[in-house]
Amino acid sequence: MEIRAFAASVVHSGDLDEKLRPPPRSLTDECPGPATRPTAPGRPNDLRIVDARDARVPPAAGFCDLAQRPRILHALLNHELQAVELFAWALLAFPDAPPDFRRGVLDILREEQAHVRLYRRRLEAYGGQVGDWPVTGYFWNKVDGFATPAHFVCAMSLTFENANLDHTEEYATAARSVGDEETAAVIDRVHDDEVGHVAFGWRWLSAMKAPDETMWDAYRARIAWPLRPALARGRAFDATGRERAGLEPEFIRRLEAAERDAS
Repeated sequence: MEIRAFAASVVHSGDLDEKLRPPPRSLTDECPGPATRPTAPGRPNDLRIVDARDARVPPAAGFCDLAQRPRILHALLNHELQAVELFAWALLAFPDAPPDFRRGVLDILREEQAHVRLYRRRLEAYGGQVGDWPVTGYFWNKVDGFATPAHFVCAMSLTFENANLDHTEEYATAARSVGDEETAAVIDRVHDDEVGHVAFGWRWLSAMKAPDETMWDAYRARIAWPLRPALARGRAFDATGRERAGLEPEFIRRLEAAERDAS
């Protein structure tokens, strides 16, 4: 089976289990085909993307309310599901990307699938089911700005997943504060994987940028409004996670200084 066929099934399928079926280790990439750029994923009816105004989610502090925990977990699951779909999207959109880049994207996709399955189990432990609440398409709404592989990693790896280093620490702390160690452990696992995903984006931006560009300038040049450094961090700031991902001190300093509500 070709990587292209697998990626297309992930993006377009309306069956969640098919989206979460891990890529076979035997996948080949001999016929990556022409570039295609889907604008929306296939989804089952109960997971169709709606306007953000129709899918409000409690903040991490909502873990203190037992009734809100499955709703929060459902939103975290959708975050990871969009990542699954968009890493598959990258395999369709960038057939001419370096083979190592495409294999790295496939490896991350596999980890994102595992995250969805982990959140699904925690959701079901609280009596919830996938599709019980409406979901947004925040990541999908940004695909018009993913013009090149470098643009893609600046958005996905260095903005969305970078911010998730902070968000996951916040949610894990909230889960532990109410004694939910199992959920906290799942979120810790996601956080640790995100370190590797941020590192992937950092390595490839470094390889793809112009030699005379700084990493900060290269990142800023490849994210389109409304994406901006302020969205690549959370309320707290996990400097250690970013150091582990290999980000240079000056980039970390500038990111930490970016205010969440700043333009």
